[in-house]
Amino acid sequence: MGWDNFISAESNSPHFWGICKPNTKPMPQTATLRSLTLSLFCFLLALPSLAQTGTTVKGTVRTAQNQPLGYATVLLLALPDSSIAYSQMTDEAGAYTFEKVASGRYVVKASRIDFNPVNTVVQVGTQPVQVPLLQATEKATALKEVVVQGQRPLLEQQADRLIMNVDKLNTAGENSLEILKNAPGVRLDKDDNIVFRGSSSVNVMINGKMTYMSGAELSRYLKSLPASALTKVELIANPPASYDAAGTAGIINLVLKRELAKGMNGTVSVGTGYGAYEKVWAGINLNYNLGKFSFYTRLNTGHNNSYNRLTMERTIRDSLYRSENYWHPVTKSVNVVAGGDWFIQKKHTVGLMVKGYTAPENTLTTSQTVQYDIPGNAIGHVHMRNPRTGASSNYSLNANYKFDIDTTGRSLTVDADLVQYQNGTDEQFTNQYQAHAIVHGRTLEELQSFTEAAVRIYALKADYVHPLAQNWKLETGWKSSWVRTEAAIRFEQQQEGTWQNDPRRTNQFLYDENINAAYLSLNKKISKALSLKAGLRAEQTLSEGTSATMENGEPRHYWQLFPSVFASYSPQEDHQFSASYSRRISRPSYRSLNPFTFYSDPYTGIRGNPFLQPSLSNLVMFSYTFKNFQLLSISYLEQKDFVMEVPLQNDQTKETVSTPQNLARATALGFSSGGTLPVRKWWSANVQVQGRLNKISTPVQGAQYNQRQFAWDLSNDNNFTLPKDYSVQLTAYYNSPSVSGLFQNRASYQMTIGAKKTLMKGKATLSLRLNDIFDTARFRAYLRYANVDMYWQNEWESRRLNLTFDYRFGNIKIKAARSRRTGTSEEENRVN
Repeated sequence: MGWDNFISAESNSPHFWGICKPNTKPMPQTATLRSLTLSLFCFLLALPSLAQTGTTVKGTVRTAQNQPLGYATVLLLALPDSSIAYSQMTDEAGAYTFEKVASGRYVVKASRIDFNPVNTVVQVGTQPVQVPLLQATEKATALKEVVVQGQRPLLEQQADRLIMNVDKLNTAGENSLEILKNAPGVRLDKDDNIVFRGSSSVNVMINGKMTYMSGAELSRYLKSLPASALTKVELIANPPASYDAAGTAGIINLVLKRELAKGMNGTVSVGTGYGAYEKVWAGINLNYNLGKFSFYTRLNTGHNNSYNRLTMERTIRDSLYRSENYWHPVTKSVNVVAGGDWFIQKKHTVGLMVKGYTAPENTLTTSQTVQYDIPGNAIGHVHMRNPRTGASSNYSLNANYKFDIDTTGRSLTVDADLVQYQNGTDEQFTNQYQAHAIVHGRTLEELQSFTEAAVRIYALKADYVHPLAQNWKLETGWKSSWVRTEAAIRFEQQQEGTWQNDPRRTNQFLYDENINAAYLSLNKKISKALSLKAGLRAEQTLSEGTSATMENGEPRHYWQLFPSVFASYSPQEDHQFSASYSRRISRPSYRSLNPFTFYSDPYTGIRGNPFLQPSLSNLVMFSYTFKNFQLLSISYLEQKDFVMEVPLQNDQTKETVSTPQNLARATALGFSSGGTLPVRKWWSANVQVQGRLNKISTPVQGAQYNQRQFAWDLSNDNNFTLPKDYSVQLTAYYNSPSVSGLFQNRASYQMTIGAKKTLMKGKATLSLRLNDIFDTARFRAYLRYANVDMYWQNEWESRRLNLTFDYRFGNIKIKAARSRRTGTSEEENRVN
């Protein structure tokens, strides 16, 4: 019995309707989403009865030598407007089949990148149609072993996202985190957290799969992933309902290189760099495609020796405290991904992916704090020495299945995910006090700490796409995730020659969370120029956090609705207008809920807040694009209960401990414009300018805090093509003073230069890059509120000279890879 007949038979049976009929009994709130999921499942079973009726259109594509032309794209274009009715790819025998095609006149068009397009006209009625043989001729310029070098611009504007093509940049020695700074609207804050469109609440995906990390954990992982592994970065400011509702600023999707031509191919990359210290890295990316089976693996390893210098000046009553912390980490990282796809039949694909990462690190942190009186005389000193050994690691397993139900575009995808994160740190603190800094008669204090943390995530998700009659398309799906976080910290203090437990700082923390979600969206192509899409997502959250020795978080049970609306209008080929609205949520990262206190020096620390609430936001956007140049983009973002770090100062102990808190309200009115300009045939420039008016209004420590500031950013990426396969890149950016929560940021700027040489008939590239030529990259900010008066400056090893060699081997004709989105995206972005 066929799938449609099965559904029809089941949907007419008393047992089917007995399962799916409404339950008239009252149910508890926690069962609401389960009921919604069951209703959604029953709705999916009934959907085929709404499917389009029609007949079958099939045929074959061959070469001029009468050989099957496999993996060619075949379009069925409805006349008279040539709109795309159906599309698919030929199998290995060059065959294609369109099912349920409505009556009418169509053009059947076949194309492949190395062959000239070929087409024919067919008339479809009520009987099956056999399309005459299509024979394509090979392009005269096609080569059997070449790299396809598309003339893509650095930035491409699509209806729902902005794409940055990484291969247009000189990425010598860069890692994935550093590359993100080249993306419009993206910057890094003082702690290397990603900020997109002025908000740090952004989800990061890799190949459509959530990383389930945030903060320091995400930064470490992206630093271990070389930029040479990336092919593009997708910026999705207003994601549709099919994505998790988490992330005020939307989603950044990093797309890794994967080549799917038949046979084996791959890339090898080695490099070295030097700034203040040495760096070495190497990586290999292998792909093996047998047609029915496709395998891939990527291995990267690196040795990174770097530094970070944090300078703080705090005014406490009649004294000035100036601290300088020097952080010197030496990290050895290994990052590996392996997976494969099994194309069981033309309609069924099964995939498996395993990902692992480890980064042991040895760090020496030294701190010098000097206390000054009003005339500026040094009256006290504190010196800290903090050697630390630690390691962070994670592994994940994703199993996925895709069912292409028919050629109308109906499809079902299912993902199952398991993700495990672990990190541990052993630290020793030796604090020496002099003069006025002496506390309770102590001149020497010795401490040590041991920290362990683990996060385990399970997730299941299913997505269903169903084209309907008259250019309607329905998408629906469901997702459930389960998260458990365990953390423990033990502090000990040296007393009379023995180590004694410090109960003030020793603690344990457990956190459990379950999120259930379902969504429904409808897409309507009203005309060739106008498309509309609307969606609704419902999410239920059940969570509870407990702390062994400190304040406990309370259980939380809540659910929210997240609507989204999109419109795209293209009156002409070169002109595109788009507008969108979405409501989103930002849940606290798992570490920010942890009430542990972590110290960077005797007077400075950070502490989690188990009472944090999620933040809700509304975003409206409008944009106009002309020939891939975004002439104007306007956005308005409103956030309520948004989470920001709030330094709390104790004037008695002189300690400043930053803790995340919910601030009342923030708005941002922004605009941007930019794109690629062909200045000369040999010179292309990408120019981006952005501006935003930020407003913050919130009570802080019992007093009202209001801040308003206009900020603007300018970036310019130039690429100069020279004779004999040389090219030169020159990049510069400027960020004006701005406001980020309670931080009043000062201006920042940087200039970078690089050069490339293509070798071995395009198969190899030698790249040289000097980052931050004038060593000007800094994060500088003021905080002034309540009793806090602080200046903050963070600098790092930004000026570096990097040399990289990349080599591509095997069959390197490029074909599109199968894109998948796992079910653990939002959760991974909250791991820290």
